Amino acid sequence: MGYGLSKRKSYSEAEWVHLGWSVLGWTDGVLGAPNPAMKLRVFIYSLLCGAGLAMGQQVKFEFQEGDRVMLLGGTVMERDQRYGELESALQLAVGEKRVTFRNLAWSGDTVFGDARSYFGPPAEGLARLEAHVELIKPTVLICCYGTDLAHAGLGKLPDFLSGYRALLDMVREKAPGLRVVIATPPPLETLPPPLPDQTGANKNLSLLRDALRKLAAMQSATFIDWYEAMGGMPKNGVAAHPLTENGVHYQAEGYARLAAATVAGLGLKVADVPGPAVAPVKAAVVAKDTLFFNRWRPQNETYLFGFRKHEQGQNAKEIPMFDPLIADGDEKVLAAKAAVLAGTVRP
Repeated sequence: MGYGLSKRKSYSEAEWVHLGWSVLGWTDGVLGAPNPAMKLRVFIYSLLCGAGLAMGQQVKFEFQEGDRVMLLGGTVMERDQRYGELESALQLAVGEKRVTFRNLAWSGDTVFGDARSYFGPPAEGLARLEAHVELIKPTVLICCYGTDLAHAGLGKLPDFLSGYRALLDMVREKAPGLRVVIATPPPLETLPPPLPDQTGANKNLSLLRDALRKLAAMQSATFIDWYEAMGGMPKNGVAAHPLTENGVHYQAEGYARLAAATVAGLGLKVADVPGPAVAPVKAAVVAKDTLFFNRWRPQNETYLFGFRKHEQGQNAKEIPMFDPLIADGDEKVLAAKAAVLAGTVRP
């Protein structure tokens, strides 16, 4: 009988790792501190041994009629709202199926909810996320976390993966039957000085990618390798054809590639639609996302719901008034998609 981590709630992944270090003696000799490269290997080994799972088998994914997709993560996921690439590509790929999307990503966020907390601890941010999950009631989660480890290093990788698992547990508890897709952070780009050389950061992201693949298998989640899809480990030197504006933040072409990689990673196919024909779909997606953003992250939220609500809290009643506008935005997205598909021969 295997001792899966899900059956050993009293042990965290970090404790498995420290146990492996002490038993195997894989340290760098400085006060028993773990060697970073060996740390990752031991951690993944301990996960495999603890879980008793066969790795390398991708979880098959299929969109269903009426799916409600929640996009979750940090900066790379949030900024897609500027371009509408990800939802547009997936909408066309699912064809006539009715699928709706809500982007709950937050720039700079981590699996611990750091960016979502306003004046309190990260737990406050997770509580806020929990309330939004209950509002959306997603059936599909597409998430991307971990870019912060590119520069912070992998010293806290076990804690990160423990936090990731706890985050998924929370969302699944609020959304029973949820199907999960885990995407890896894409690589960073080295641009001319004074911007930094991202070689070391990309090595960290490469190792993180390997760990996330194992986590996805353990979580029965579909795995999408955005890191490799965007070129993998970049060649030394300055990027010849940058897809980011500053080495970190992708622009429209970069998001188009991420969207195509997501479609392929989910085993979907989309007709070869010229860019101008897709423009109305993207525009409808961006307009709907803007409405939803203002619904779940309204300006002056402190005055509406926080410690200054005694001043303007009476206006909080207007926030739910966004809901019919957002629903109408969904219909406009679906209508724009239908118009494109009507004139397209699908494979």
